[in-house]
Amino acid sequence: MLRDHGCALHDEGAGVLPKSKVDLYAAIRRDARTGMSVRALKRKYGVGYETVQRALASSLPEPRKKMRPRGTRLDPYKPVIDAILTADLTAPRKQRHTVKRIYDRLLDEHDAVDISYQMVRGYVADRRQEIRLQAGKGVVDAFVPQTHKPGAEAEVDFGDVTVKLAGELVTCYLFAFRLSYSGKAVHRIFASAGQEAFFEGHVHALNVLGGVPTGRVRYDNLRAAVAQVLGLSRRRVEAERWTAFLLLINICAIVDP
Repeated sequence: MLRDHGCALHDEGAGVLPKSKVDLYAAIRRDARTGMSVRALKRKYGVGYETVQRALASSLPEPRKKMRPRGTRLDPYKPVIDAILTADLTAPRKQRHTVKRIYDRLLDEHDAVDISYQMVRGYVADRRQEIRLQAGKGVVDAFVPQTHKPGAEAEVDFGDVTVKLAGELVTCYLFAFRLSYSGKAVHRIFASAGQEAFFEGHVHALNVLGGVPTGRVRYDNLRAAVAQVLGLSRRRVEAERWTAFLLLINICAIVDP
């Protein structure tokens, strides 16, 4: 078989070459465990000695080296722009520089005829917030992770779904009860969204889970348990049957935790 050293061909019977570098490393390591020599691995996969050695040393390819950012015509003027943005932090609001004003000052005061307005706008868009953060005046992007105790909280949703039943699309109602900590969920589909189905969904879910959450249960849709919404306050008046049902669940939880 002819072999072109300029591309990664392989010997007859070797199979299809791996498509990615991760697959290539895995294939080299797999063949090496069968006793295949480095020379044979090089011939089979059309790679050099260093590639084989790197594959044998690690199952994951080394990350690509980050290229240094290329210089731009704006680089000599970036310290000037930074100084303007820093001064704006303590300047009255109406005296702060717009991008247009910064660009005009670069033209008038520094003869920056080799730069464009778009270059200044792109740099200021990123740099303005960075300078505010460095001065302790910006808002840092952050998040507050949710924490749940095991068996303490759950979420309930009760909404309509469309299913194909006997070849026809039918609107049914899905009750979902999900524990917040573990993510374990219990589902049940009903033909109606009445109170009976709402209560039965709870009974089924609590029986499957083997208990009642010790904390709170959040509801995305509580229409089946609301008797009235009061005026502008939007305060809910719960239905008597729902209140009695909650009382029964709480009693059961106390008697048989």
